[in-house]
Amino acid sequence: MWSAFGRRAPHFMRACVFALAASLCASISQAAPVRAASLNLCTDELVLLIAAPPQIASVTHLARNRHESPLWRTARRFPANDGSIVSVAGMRPDVIVTMGGMARDQEQLAGRIGARLISLDYPQSLDDIAAGTMEIARALDRESRGRRIVRALRRLQRSTPSESREGAFLSGGGLTHYEGSLGAAWLALAGLVPPEGLGAQISAERILTNPPPIIVRSNYRQDQASRDNHWIGYRFLERASATRTIRTDGRLWTCAGPLLIAEVARLRREIWR
Repeated sequence: MWSAFGRRAPHFMRACVFALAASLCASISQAAPVRAASLNLCTDELVLLIAAPPQIASVTHLARNRHESPLWRTARRFPANDGSIVSVAGMRPDVIVTMGGMARDQEQLAGRIGARLISLDYPQSLDDIAAGTMEIARALDRESRGRRIVRALRRLQRSTPSESREGAFLSGGGLTHYEGSLGAAWLALAGLVPPEGLGAQISAERILTNPPPIIVRSNYRQDQASRDNHWIGYRFLERASATRTIRTDGRLWTCAGPLLIAEVARLRREIWR
């Protein structure tokens, strides 16, 4: 019996070594999640919403600015970059995410440091938001988190009010969301549709003579001294007694991404109360 075991021993030892190596590889894989660096404010939001903290190598300096991002407190836990691959190369991320494309030399640099470069298109629709969310989630091995976000968006879409009210989004200088824009698609989920013929900007004269019955007013950098924040249309709006003004966090509308899910649900309650 001993002799038989002795003959089998080398095979047994090799099996043990292979099993141990497989176990160690699995442990290393679990201990080293995919790490991502984001080079764009809008992909910052997606990474901060989807990734586990150990997966976040870097976000842009804009994400850490309280005037630009509602996630600034979370973003300050991670190193900042200036939106270039050079600024994150030393961090050796596995994935670099951005939006709107990059120059060829930037793409080549990403390859030289061994990082996968993902460049999302600027979203034009709510479906684009869902698709971009899932692309980042898959890259980070966080599909379950991505699906939760998309399910929340789909629930909001399914519960869109059957009726709508006329109203307009208003930001500095009279900027607004016109019919067919991504911002207007979000507002439609709250039951708000823009007045007929509205373009990308509302004139002060229209606010004076024919103001929309509901205004969703952005507070983006409202304390900043600028011409847009001193737009004369705001004075006319204050005198429009028949117009109802609802305030909104303008930072959420910069990217018009998943952060708007909760805000649009709130606006819906305000509009229909």
